[in-house]
Amino acid sequence: MGFEYIKALHIIFVVTWFAGLFYIVRLFIYQTEAMERPEAERAILKPQLDLMASRLWYIITWPSAVLTLIFGFWVLTYRMGYLQLGFMHAKLGFVALLYGYHIGCHILFKEIQKGRTRWTSTQLRIWNEASTLLLFAIVFLIVLKSTVSMLWGIVSLVGLGVTLMLGIRIYKKFRKD
Repeated sequence: MGFEYIKALHIIFVVTWFAGLFYIVRLFIYQTEAMERPEAERAILKPQLDLMASRLWYIITWPSAVLTLIFGFWVLTYRMGYLQLGFMHAKLGFVALLYGYHIGCHILFKEIQKGRTRWTSTQLRIWNEASTLLLFAIVFLIVLKSTVSMLWGIVSLVGLGVTLMLGIRIYKKFRKD
């Protein structure tokens, strides 16, 4: 199989993996909020949300994570010289963090499927932003091939995140009044 096909498949599975990661945490939020509902609502919502989360996690997210890894290694076999470059070390470090995030999501998935949650829906919303930060870091690194440019991108993204969080807090305050 030619390099361009392997690279295309790698990118496709990265996209489906991130789609799964973004949506699974959203389902965690819904599952957590469903557990706080009255019993009649909980009895309807929780099983349906559990089924949706299970299908997403095992049919889309996990396979995409594995295939991303396989095709990523395969891409590197064509570009072994990248392993000598600083931007690739940084990118692979962020990828390792992303797999750590994935494992963290798996732990949360198992707990929530059992009807236990130690995180509030607000904490889960913040957790969901970690994958966004990792996505930005990885994409900036691989496109710009520069750790300095990536750092500016991350600083800007963190600034945007802080601004959004402040906006959400202000909105919540005025909404409750």
